[in-house]
Amino acid sequence: MSVTELEEKAKQLRRHVVTMIATAGSGHPGGSLSAADIVTCLYFKVMRHDPKNPHWADRDRFILSKGHAAPILYAVLAECGYFSVEELKTLRKLGSRLQGHTDMTLTPGVEMSAGSLGQGLSFGIGVALAGRLDKRDYHVYVMLGDGECDEGQVWEAAMFAPHHKIDNLTAIIDHNGLQLDGSCCEIMSLAPLADKWRAFNWHTIEIDGHDINQILNALKEARETKGRPTVVIARTIKGKGVSFMENNVDFHGKAPTPAEAEEALRELA
Repeated sequence: MSVTELEEKAKQLRRHVVTMIATAGSGHPGGSLSAADIVTCLYFKVMRHDPKNPHWADRDRFILSKGHAAPILYAVLAECGYFSVEELKTLRKLGSRLQGHTDMTLTPGVEMSAGSLGQGLSFGIGVALAGRLDKRDYHVYVMLGDGECDEGQVWEAAMFAPHHKIDNLTAIIDHNGLQLDGSCCEIMSLAPLADKWRAFNWHTIEIDGHDINQILNALKEARETKGRPTVVIARTIKGKGVSFMENNVDFHGKAPTPAEAEEALRELA
């Protein structure tokens, strides 16, 4: 896909997010919308994967540590053909395979069951080490939220990965500046975030997480970096693409009303 096509695909994923969360009447739109461009680049340009064979041993793995952003993962999996786009309408409904947090035992293409935050990087390290032991060349991508980086387990994992020179691992931080209860800088300041990761001996890249070219270049650099893991700190806007959701902490975990969803879809047309 060209950059223009990737931008349009990301917009389509955002439309899916708004529609499915509005239909469900619950969910997390803000952090799903902020991650759309990165997820689009991964699934439609960067990662090796096969929707017809979700358990292909040599596939690249995407692990959504910030599991409440499940709608954006479901949207991209549906667009790739892991299941039908129609199934997106079942988000959070009783008996649906599309739960509020991802479940790898139910949903094709999901690599980790999520719930409590802070666990995905540790899980991703295990998957990356398994690839090394099995002599496979797949790459593991782990997306974390910036609020999630308040969790101590994230930093334990951050120490472990460079020590073991796990270079088939890339962490991506969706750095939108907001978490459930307010701004990250007020609740638990992460600054200086890039310097922290550098101090832990990660190859550290800072980008605009809505610029397709910057995303693609960073992911290419990450894949080519040997001897240590890479972290991509992506500056994003919570609720990106919908004016009244952008930088609005209320939409961290609140579904749009039918009228708001209609307005959001107009903006994303």
